[in-house]
Amino acid sequence: MPVPLTLGDALERAGELDRADPLGRYRELFVAPGAQHDQDAEAVAARPADAIVAYLDGNSLGRPLLSTADTLSAFVRDAWGSRLIRGWDEGWLQLPTVIGDELGAAALGAAPGQTMIGDSTTVLLYKAIRAAADARPGRTEIVVDSDNFPTDRYVVEGIASERGLTVRWVETSPRLGLTAELLAEAVGERTAVVVASQVAYRSGYLADVGELTRITHDAGALIVWDLCHSAGSVPVLLDEWQVDIAVGCTYKYVNGGPGSPAFLYVRHELQPQLRQPIWGWLGHAEPFAMGPGYDSAPGIRSFQSGTPPVIGMLAMRDMIALIGTAGIPAVRAKSVALTELTIELADAWLAPLGVEVASPRQSDQRGSHVTLDHPRFREVVAALWQTGVVPDFRAPEGLRVGLSPLSTSFTETVLGLAAIRELLDPAV
Repeated sequence: MPVPLTLGDALERAGELDRADPLGRYRELFVAPGAQHDQDAEAVAARPADAIVAYLDGNSLGRPLLSTADTLSAFVRDAWGSRLIRGWDEGWLQLPTVIGDELGAAALGAAPGQTMIGDSTTVLLYKAIRAAADARPGRTEIVVDSDNFPTDRYVVEGIASERGLTVRWVETSPRLGLTAELLAEAVGERTAVVVASQVAYRSGYLADVGELTRITHDAGALIVWDLCHSAGSVPVLLDEWQVDIAVGCTYKYVNGGPGSPAFLYVRHELQPQLRQPIWGWLGHAEPFAMGPGYDSAPGIRSFQSGTPPVIGMLAMRDMIALIGTAGIPAVRAKSVALTELTIELADAWLAPLGVEVASPRQSDQRGSHVTLDHPRFREVVAALWQTGVVPDFRAPEGLRVGLSPLSTSFTETVLGLAAIRELLDPAV
């Protein structure tokens, strides 16, 4: 059992960790980077009322980079403003695959020609799951776990209803996720598609992508991975793991901003076999021929439908480059250190107040967020937001501490946990 730490001791240790942090120099690249660490009474009193003390929700919405404002401003002025419609012929139309390849190299372990940016996560999940199900004719089941993210489950249910298929539910614990043992029991000759998340949105459970993909392939099925809570924060090796299809959002650890377009990965060998269901003009082999009938474009572009969301794609580009510069191994090491500190402080400060750690304690089974459970956490999170401490809440009683390694400091993590303790026990 860890020795209880005083706030002073914890802050001193966090300061040492921040000074030794090889990624620490990147925090100044973000808007309002790091926490407001002042402990001097006058400095605290002088803070703006809405100042961020600890931003612990990077797994929901990442901080913007300072350079993003310049990137978007320059685009409006120099590209959109001066080139106008000529910009489409001068590179805009290629951005979905150009930036897709950049993301694939920096964070997905994907060779070129397999990743594109465009549409929302929900739309890309629909395209991917529908195409995968149709590629396994005669098979009647889509397998998904009961605690997967709501969008994934809803899309699966909609496709099953639309295509006359059956949803095979795998009952998983909200404090864990989809394990190899559970999946092996669920798949078989009727399985067309498996839908799974690399990091469980509620618990942070980190699935064994390679093993679950192998189990799915052994059953003759295809697998669609949701990378929303993993891309940019944990190692992803899509080519090495022989993943079929993957979808993920870009506003969490890829910092593309609210509603930034999602990404889709389709393995090279599968691209000619899959027929996505939303046929739009830019997925056509010759979109500007404007001819009758639909003839799908070759390669990953066949999954495109409408006009690319250019501004939304540009907002993520600098962050993709930063992830590539820092390297996923270093990002992952920082993530593990932050989540281990969170669990240690939760055990020392919050467990005596009735808080339970609802995430895996083994770092190799945990993504970049830690979920803490307590019956009062709905009201506590609302109160924390008013003080500049920003985690998030997931029903029924989970407070998620989302730690974005490139922008989160050890000190703000300590301050955030201390604020939670103070709200649960004002006598501290």
